[in-house]
Amino acid sequence: MDSFKGSLTSFDAGHAVDRGIEKAWQHLSLPLPRVKVLPLADGGEGTVTAMIQGLGGVYRNIKVRGPLKGQVEAIYGIVNTAGGMPTAVIEMAAAAGLWLVPEKERNPLNTTTYGVGELILHALSKGCRNFLVGIGGSATNDGGIGMLTALGFEFRDNRGRETGVYGKDLNHIASIRTSGKHPALAECTFRVACDVNNPLCGPHGAAAVFGPQKGASPAEVCRLDKGLANLADVASKMTSRDAGTRDNRDVPGAGAAGGLGYAFVQFLNGKLEPGAAMIIDAIGLEEAIRDADLVITGEGRMDEQTAMGKAPMGVARLAKKHGKKVIAFCGCVDPSASAVKEDLFDFCLAVTPPGASLELASEWLQQAVFEHFTTNKAVL
Repeated sequence: MDSFKGSLTSFDAGHAVDRGIEKAWQHLSLPLPRVKVLPLADGGEGTVTAMIQGLGGVYRNIKVRGPLKGQVEAIYGIVNTAGGMPTAVIEMAAAAGLWLVPEKERNPLNTTTYGVGELILHALSKGCRNFLVGIGGSATNDGGIGMLTALGFEFRDNRGRETGVYGKDLNHIASIRTSGKHPALAECTFRVACDVNNPLCGPHGAAAVFGPQKGASPAEVCRLDKGLANLADVASKMTSRDAGTRDNRDVPGAGAAGGLGYAFVQFLNGKLEPGAAMIIDAIGLEEAIRDADLVITGEGRMDEQTAMGKAPMGVARLAKKHGKKVIAFCGCVDPSASAVKEDLFDFCLAVTPPGASLELASEWLQQAVFEHFTTNKAVL
């Protein structure tokens, strides 16, 4: 189950369904089925919680540099994903999110992803070499130079001095040194949840599209865009093994999180992936579906956005790929989701009565599951 925003986490929703199934089977005097509850998320807010609760991982809480100059407490998780290796699950917004910047101080010229790099360093010290990183909700437009600086990369101006780590420093970069980067990075795999297709710079780039949302004026957007282009120019001329002569500024998603997507691809051999698909693969969902008799998914609101790649749609497609019945229990089902309902789900049910309290979401979900199975025995 995906989360029901504002009321249930993925973990809570999944176990409410489990309780409803157990109650229904007991009512029908049937042997209890084996139910496997797996976490679901789209790489955005709530991904760390979903993965930790669902896969039995551990939280790590550390102090890192925030998007401004002060420190913040940031949480990430370590889990064992389908491959069995310890994997760090990081939401960049925990260290560099817009929510961490008071509204009056929002300006991407003055924010940095340095704390994201510190989260990665901490995970490296705990033995993690696989990373799942969600990059939504950023306050930054620094092209990832803050994160990379924390990891040991050096960005220098035309006089050989180290530049700063903020968006305003991008135009001063004249050279990039990689000799001091953390040696373990060569062993790492970075899978980055990215659900936008914007390039790094230009009219559809990070600064032009997302800069105003983060507090940039038109003049500041222009300055940031030129800075991102300068970063890409310098990086593409590098002849080191770390960056070769590649130019990834136009890779779809390079402009995500103020160019953090670009930094992962250009300097860390990262792979940008749709968030829901990345999590579905990481938890080994296809293998679980292959062995299942029935697949159950759901979300707080099913609407036209579900068809745009949200997690329950990915679950349903895998279920159909393997010829399995699939049911969706949702808080509500909007009429705009009619095509998705008909094409992908055997049943698609709204569980919340009109005017019901969100505090009772778990009870309503459990009851809907119970009622469905006790009145639709044929689905068994």
